[in-house]
Amino acid sequence: MSSVKEHLQLKLKTLPEKPGIYQYFDAGGTIIYVGKAKNLKKRVSSYFNKTQDNGKTVMLVKRIADIQYMVVDTELDALLLENNLIKKYQPKYNIQLKDDKTYPWICIKKEPFPRVFSTRNVIRDGSNYYGPYPSGKVMHTLLSLIKELYPLRNCAYDLAANKIEEKRYKVCLEYHLGNCLAPCVGHESKAHYDEKITQIENLVKGNITSVMQFLKDKMVQHASNHEYELAQEMKVKLQTLENYKAKSTIVSPSIHEVDVCTLLDEPDAAFVNYLCIHNGSIIHAYTAEVKKKLNETREEVLSYVLPELRERFSSVSKEVLLDEKLDLKLEGIQFSVPQRGDKKHLVELSLRNAKFYRLEKTKQEKIVDPERHTKRILEQIKTDFRLTELPVHMECFDNSNIQGTNPVSACVVFKNGKPSKADYRHFNVKTVEGPDDFASMEEAVYRRYRRLLEEGQSLPQMIIIDGGKGQLSAALKALEQLDLRGKVAIVGIAKRLEEIFFPGDSLPIYIDKRSESLKVVQFMRNEAHRFGITHHRNRRSKGALTSELTSITGIGPKTQEDLMKAFKTVSAIKGASMDSLVSVIGAAKAKIVHSYFSTEK
Repeated sequence: MSSVKEHLQLKLKTLPEKPGIYQYFDAGGTIIYVGKAKNLKKRVSSYFNKTQDNGKTVMLVKRIADIQYMVVDTELDALLLENNLIKKYQPKYNIQLKDDKTYPWICIKKEPFPRVFSTRNVIRDGSNYYGPYPSGKVMHTLLSLIKELYPLRNCAYDLAANKIEEKRYKVCLEYHLGNCLAPCVGHESKAHYDEKITQIENLVKGNITSVMQFLKDKMVQHASNHEYELAQEMKVKLQTLENYKAKSTIVSPSIHEVDVCTLLDEPDAAFVNYLCIHNGSIIHAYTAEVKKKLNETREEVLSYVLPELRERFSSVSKEVLLDEKLDLKLEGIQFSVPQRGDKKHLVELSLRNAKFYRLEKTKQEKIVDPERHTKRILEQIKTDFRLTELPVHMECFDNSNIQGTNPVSACVVFKNGKPSKADYRHFNVKTVEGPDDFASMEEAVYRRYRRLLEEGQSLPQMIIIDGGKGQLSAALKALEQLDLRGKVAIVGIAKRLEEIFFPGDSLPIYIDKRSESLKVVQFMRNEAHRFGITHHRNRRSKGALTSELTSITGIGPKTQEDLMKAFKTVSAIKGASMDSLVSVIGAAKAKIVHSYFSTEK
């Protein structure tokens, strides 16, 4: 397999299982195909994982040199974005959607007594446009429903107030058919008409609950009157509207020319997503990893990446949307951080794609160079937790008890950022009476590192204590007794706000929740909790089981132990045959046990 094909196989393994569009590029960097998918990973992989019967598809796959994708919210958004990109780039292997045909919109015209009609041309004249509608059936169902619910004019007359007063017009056939209330001759007031328009706007925006109920009532009414054809017609309209989705972040008539640029910052790299919107549609979508050389800030990265992207995609927009406020200035460009509406949705879409791209690169790094991936994460932990050496060996402690009963502590060990389960240790607390979490932590830490010192084993580069300042202080007492304070880094992590406490600091620090170092520490904390609580439950269960055996007169601790080793549970002992009991503890004691449980039943 060539290096190009290996590169593609790596991409296939890391594609997200989300709806979106994918673009195939040839060796010259030209887009040769644009497609949409409900599941990007399954759809794109299908081109390479099965034998293609179509000769054109075989040729397409042979020419693919690179794959890019964009994640969207829904299949509808994927369809709309696919339409935009095919019309923009006219890819060689796309046979559909290349003409100038666009999806229809519902227009509420800006004029006295507005008309409501479908159109494929969005004109910036102040009118309101809703859609687009990939399904013409959905749009026409909605328009026919509007016509049925709200009698509106469909003529092109200029219904200015002075012309109505001058009685320039006469009622037409639509009035006599009940389709219009004749505002042209003053039979309907402007206030009444505008009220209907407000309701229609709510309907086309997607607020269709009341309309759905109206259709259900009409369907029941027609069925009660044995008008089954009309009832079926209402049912079809109802089903169509249930599948109707009016809002899309891919196309929005309220946005004309704007760029969107979001950035995820890492210590040695930044992941930038760029969207170019023209006439309300996304026409360019691009995501890239930018390698840092001198630990540049977000502003510095965007200051040289954004102009390059705008030049590459010939953007002339005067506004750039960002995900957070930055001290960024470019001549002739206004930067803004939207808080709501369509622009906010576009920023969220851009940021989501940057996150998926970062996740893809992380997965690829794990596959191609796992050692480099591990070292990068350990370097991040070293930086975030102020360590003097790489934390190749880390340990985390947690306590478990219920009202002081069966107190236990757990220690989990991570080496090279991964669990080393063979090194996990339990501690049954021996010197503490009652529910004293601090004293239990002190005992566990002391016993752990006293043993490591006695056995001459290596100490960890970092110790993590599950808890706040109290648990951390208790652990520090144990280290002081062993003369290890200051020789091993130790921190506490509090669950509620993920606060990190350092020895000697009264105030915690907060590590970026997107940071991989925090994710590793959280994983260790959760693993310590899981390991500790499992041991704690086992101790409680064993204690409960053993207490039941101790109540049998004539059965001592040694016999109880033999029974538990052989049968594992009291339930199994209860159900054991006489012969099975005899083979383990002998005839005399077997008779006592068998008789005890038989009497109990």
